[in-house]
Amino acid sequence: MSDDGYPPGIRQRPWSPPPGSATIVLVRHGESMPEHPDHPHPTRDGHVDPDLAPHGHVQARLVADRLVGEHRAGPPFDAVYVTSLRRTHQTAEPFVRDTGLEVVEVPELREVHLGEWEGSFRERVVAGDPVFLEALEAQRWDVIPGAEPAEVFHDRVRSGIERIAAAHVDGRVVAVLHGGVIGQALSIATGSGAFEFAASDNCSISEVVVLDDGRWRIRRFNDTAHLTSV
Repeated sequence: MSDDGYPPGIRQRPWSPPPGSATIVLVRHGESMPEHPDHPHPTRDGHVDPDLAPHGHVQARLVADRLVGEHRAGPPFDAVYVTSLRRTHQTAEPFVRDTGLEVVEVPELREVHLGEWEGSFRERVVAGDPVFLEALEAQRWDVIPGAEPAEVFHDRVRSGIERIAAAHVDGRVVAVLHGGVIGQALSIATGSGAFEFAASDNCSISEVVVLDDGRWRIRRFNDTAHLTSV
């Protein structure tokens, strides 16, 4: 028997990223302001670009506290990535303020473009629009009129994630992204349908490890333990 009470043999050990890989912690942005036809959101590059709602700021503070704990426990994060849309910047802000990490914008990881439904997506979902039901069945956003082609969205999400991974070999970063983007990234990692991981909660944490041979591995999906108090 060893000094720590174990018999001879090979112990089970925690998994750790293999050499040459990059770990990307994917955080969905906090809840954004309500959608209302009489009060349209501003736009950027053709996308609706709302601010966080008051509750979204609370969620951002809670996920920041969670990530600060992980940062201090180590290995520490190297940087914070956001998209060109303001809700990701606002969600990242408390964590960036607490850690002083560099913020890098990756425009190609902005949310999927919804064509004619930009600014009215929630209304149509709540109304049970048959086109939305068709999109769910097909697992393609481009069933929506004018929406971004599925292959274009797939390729730009892959490109954005691989850009981050290439910059942080043997490192770990936080990327504050959008629900559709996180779903697409995890679909790429698993080879599953495009919508199988599309239901992440606001300010939830998912995690993907990009290996040096180009394969991706999921380590977490939709972790919301830090949000139990709200």
